[in-house]
Amino acid sequence: MTILASIGVSILMAAFLGNLMGRLESTSPVYQGMNAVGAGIAAYASYGIGFIPFVVLEGMWCLAALVSLIRTTVITNPSNHNPT
Repeated sequence: MTILASIGVSILMAAFLGNLMGRLESTSPVYQGMNAVGAGIAAYASYGIGFIPFVVLEGMWCLAALVSLIRTTVITNPSNHNPT
């Protein structure tokens, strides 16, 4: 679980640093996707070791990132959503 948690946290840190350095906009799908994936992995790893406070923290982080990703890619840009 330590390796898995390290991967998740590394993805989160890469997104954060990319944003700080101006390489990733906080509204970009890549940034939001990295946050969702990284937090999801970290939540799963925290569950695996039974550390519930981090399961809640990372789970909510993942959920917030997913909502933001959906909002920016589907809802605010309907041309990306073709129901045919």
